Amino acid sequence: MKIFSGNSNRSLANKICENIGIPLGNCAVTAFPDGESFVKINENVRGEDVFLVQSSCPPTNHHLMELFIMMDAFRRASASRITAVMPFYGYARQDRKDQPRVPITAKLVANLLVASGASRVLTLDLHAQQIQGFFDIPVDHLYASPVTFEYLKKKNIPDLVVVSPDVGGLKMANAYANMLGADLAIVAKRRKSATEVEADAIIGKIDGKNALIVDDLTETAGTVVQAAEILKNGGAKSVIACISHALLNDLGIERLQKSCLDELITTDTIPRPAIEGVHITTLSVAGLLAEAIKRIHNNSSVNSLFEFKGGRTS
Repeated sequence: MKIFSGNSNRSLANKICENIGIPLGNCAVTAFPDGESFVKINENVRGEDVFLVQSSCPPTNHHLMELFIMMDAFRRASASRITAVMPFYGYARQDRKDQPRVPITAKLVANLLVASGASRVLTLDLHAQQIQGFFDIPVDHLYASPVTFEYLKKKNIPDLVVVSPDVGGLKMANAYANMLGADLAIVAKRRKSATEVEADAIIGKIDGKNALIVDDLTETAGTVVQAAEILKNGGAKSVIACISHALLNDLGIERLQKSCLDELITTDTIPRPAIEGVHITTLSVAGLLAEAIKRIHNNSSVNSLFEFKGGRTS
């Protein structure tokens, strides 16, 4: 088994290798002056079980091209199996035709991964679980909830209510509520544009409680900030957000700095510098991904990684 990494999240790849106890594979991933990516594998991978760690975080298209080119290099170097380890799967929000004459880009990315040489995919908290069906190769879809549960259990938050920021996240919120033994609530929202949402109402009791908003992804932070505001106005004592992938752009950072959110809990699926004025707790999923990689390599079941406290995590 050998583990390699592109340039998107090398720190996470190093942590995964530390958990497994092997060095990160030696390869050069650079760019020509015109911006074209160049890859050279600096060690023998013939007959090896190769795992390639690469999140499709910004710059998304550049990191995806790195991934495709690296897999092509491994395939041409006669690797026996290539697993694309994508802690964050980009383009996942474009999973259906919700307007006339638009693409289904999540399916296109799946096709490109297979065409580039992927034998299987390992990913975490897909925005839409049906994306697994876009592949004709095995997909191991893990959840960050076991990692975040351990942190939340140590915090021991009293009077906790788990809140879904929209109807689409109800399944994830229900899983967290079951794990934490908490109540469940939903914020009804209406999306006005790609960067603006409007929260309308709360379904459930939140007055005098500590609210935990759970979601898989935020970029502009519009949904989570609006939800936090309506929860505070509705009588919540505190509001914490637990979001697996925090792709925060400048607008998202500005909104969080001005928001009433008490804490943002996220993971290291996406590298991110410290942000002033925002209480962010970053939990590592390296141990979870390392265990999955070991089991895939040994042809063992990864099913137990989907389960938690006697029930499925999502």
